Amino acid sequence: MASRRSRTGPLQSALCRGRELREQVNALLQESKEAGAQDSEKRRSLYQRCLELKRSVDENAFALQSLKKSDEPAPVGNYYQRKEEEETQLLKLSQQLEKLALILSRENVIKGSNVDEKQRDNLKLKRGNEQIEDGTAGDDDRDDEDESTQDDEEEEEEGEDEEDDDDSDEDKHGDDSAVNFITLGDFAAQQEGDLTFKKGEVLLILEKKPDGWWLGQNSKGERGLVPKTYLTVNVTEEVEEESEEEMEEDIEVTDETAGGATIMKRTDSHWSAVKKAITENNTLDALTTMGAVPAGFRPSTLAQLLEEGIQFRASYFLQPELTSSGLSFRDLVWNSEKGTIQSRPTRIALVVTLWNCKAIPFPGLSIQVLSRHVRLCLFDGNRILSNIHTVRATWQPKNPKTWTFSPRVTGILPCLLDGDCFIRSNSTSLDIGILFELGITYIRNSTGEKGELSCGWAFLKLFDSSGLPVSSKTYELVLNGGTPYEKGVEVDPSISRRASSNVFHQMIALRKQPQLLVKLRSLSTRSKDVLNMLPEVLIGSMCYTHLILFYRQILGDVLLRDRLNMQNTDLIGNPILATFPKLMEQPDLMDALRSAWAEKESTLKRSEKSVILPEYKWAEEESEGTRWRMIADFLKKNREREGALSSLLSSESPHKAFDIMEIAYDFVGEARTNNPLV
Repeated sequence: MASRRSRTGPLQSALCRGRELREQVNALLQESKEAGAQDSEKRRSLYQRCLELKRSVDENAFALQSLKKSDEPAPVGNYYQRKEEEETQLLKLSQQLEKLALILSRENVIKGSNVDEKQRDNLKLKRGNEQIEDGTAGDDDRDDEDESTQDDEEEEEEGEDEEDDDDSDEDKHGDDSAVNFITLGDFAAQQEGDLTFKKGEVLLILEKKPDGWWLGQNSKGERGLVPKTYLTVNVTEEVEEESEEEMEEDIEVTDETAGGATIMKRTDSHWSAVKKAITENNTLDALTTMGAVPAGFRPSTLAQLLEEGIQFRASYFLQPELTSSGLSFRDLVWNSEKGTIQSRPTRIALVVTLWNCKAIPFPGLSIQVLSRHVRLCLFDGNRILSNIHTVRATWQPKNPKTWTFSPRVTGILPCLLDGDCFIRSNSTSLDIGILFELGITYIRNSTGEKGELSCGWAFLKLFDSSGLPVSSKTYELVLNGGTPYEKGVEVDPSISRRASSNVFHQMIALRKQPQLLVKLRSLSTRSKDVLNMLPEVLIGSMCYTHLILFYRQILGDVLLRDRLNMQNTDLIGNPILATFPKLMEQPDLMDALRSAWAEKESTLKRSEKSVILPEYKWAEEESEGTRWRMIADFLKKNREREGALSSLLSSESPHKAFDIMEIAYDFVGEARTNNPLV
C-alpha cells in the first residue's frame, strides 16, 4: 500500500482533490436548498462556505494548469485528455459556486423585512439552486433574467411603491460621498464586523454595499456593517461639495444631532486618496462577492497617490531643494577642498532587504494578474514622508502564495526585481517607519477592466519609544487588510473564522496569516560614503546608486561650480540633467544605462535617443517586451560600431524635430521648495 501511494503522481492527486470538491459542492447545494429564508444566520454561514469552497476550487484548477507530463513519476495514459476534462469540470464548478454566492449575497434576509419579501426570497433562492444543479446558471446572468421575467413583473406590481421610495432615496444619495443617516431602531451586532447602535443615533455612511449591508461610523469613530433598512436620511444635514484645495487640508465632518454637534476630524493630509480607495469599490465589491479576492483586499492607496502627481515619485525627490529664500540650495552644497559636492549624513540611512511574502491569497480565475509587487515609503502614521518605491515580486506556479525577491541585482537582472533598497531621511519624527503595501495589477477577464489592489500592508517603526534606532535584524511582519488608515482589518477573515477558541488552534491560525519577511541592514563604509552624497530624502534600489551619485556630481558641477552668477536663472543646456530624473520612473531604461555603464562607462544620452521607443507603461507585457528588444538591439549595434555616434547620425533611425527643452535643464522650475508635503 505504501509503495502504491508513493507512485501517485501530481495529476492523480489533482483528480482526487477534484472529486472531493465536487462532493462538498453537492452537499453545499443541498444545504442551501433546505435553508429557509428566515434563517439569516444559516444563509450567511453558507455564503462564507461558498466563498471558501470556490477559492479551493480555483486553487486546484490553478495547480492543475501548472502541471506538466514530465512531472509524473510514471507514464500516464491519455494525460492531456484527462487533464483537459478535469479543468473543464473545475471551471464549471467554479461558475456554479460563483452564481450561488451571488444568490446568497443578494438574498440575505435582513432583520426588519416583511413576510412577503421573505417568501419571495425563499422562492428565488430555490429557483437559483435548481438552475445551478442543472448547470444553466454559468456565465451569463441574462439567462436567469429571461427565466424569471414573469415573476419579476408580479413582484414589481406588489412592491412598486416601496421600490420607488428606495430608488428616489438612492438617487439622491447614491454618490460616493459620506452621508449622515438616522437609525430607526435598535440593532445588535449579529457577527464580527457588525456595528451595534441604538434608535435615534446618527451614523456616517462611508460605503454603500450592494447586498444591503453598509459601512457605517458612529460618533465615537467605531466602524462596522449596518443594515440599510434601519436607516433614514438625516434631512437636517447640508452636504457641501469640497474643493480640491480643501481636500488636501484637514477635513471636518459635522454630525448635527438633537443634543448638539459632534465633530470628527481627519488630520491625515492624503485623505483624498484614502477616500477614493474606500468609496470607489464597485469593482472590488463584485470581485469579493464572487470570491475572486478576500474581504481584506482594497484598491491600492499608494498606487493612487502615484497617479495624483509627481510629489511621491523619485524624480521629484531627486531634484535639489531650495532654501526658504529661494536664493540657494539647502541640500546641494559645494565642497571647495575636495572639488565636489558636500557629503551630507542623515538621521536615517539604512538598507532594507525584501526576502519573501508568505500565504498571500491569490485571486480566482475571473481575473488575470499582470504584476505582483511591493510598494514602500516612509510613513509616520499620518503622512507619507518620501517617494514611493516599487519592487516587483517573482513566484512559482507550484507555490503561488509565496512571493520572492532578488536579494541583490547584478548583471542583466532588472532593477525592478532588486530587493535591496536604500532609505535616507532627516525626519525627526519618533513615529516614522517604513510602510509596505503588497499589491497586484490585474485585468478582469469578463470586462477587460484594469486596476490595482492592495493585498495587505505592514508598518515597521524605525525608532523605539526612547528614540533609539531599532535593531538591524530580520523582521517577520504580519500583514493587515484594508488601507493603511484602517485598523483591525484582516487580509483574509476566513482564516480566523475557521479557528476555534482553542489556544493551540489560534496559534496555528496566526501562522497561516499573510506575512512579509524583511531585513534591516546597517551600511558598510563604502555604501555609507555613496549614500551620503545622495538627496536627504530618497528611497531607491541599491543597484543604481552609482548612477544617482554621478547625476548629483554633474548637478553640483553645473549649478555650483560652473555658474558664474548664482542669481542667473537662464535655461541650462545639459541633456543629462534634463533627462535623468525622468529615467528614474522607467526601470528598463535604468537597466539599459546600467548595462552601458558597466560595458563602456556610457551616459544616458547614448541610450535614450531612439525616438521610436514606445511609451513606458506599468505592467504591460507587450510594451515592456518591445522596449527591451529595442534597447538590446541598440546596445548591440553600439558594440558593433564602437560607439553610439553612428546610430545617432544614421538615416535608418527617424528623429523628431529638435526641441531645446529635451536637453535644457530648468532648475528653477524643477527644484523643490523647502515646504512640508501637503
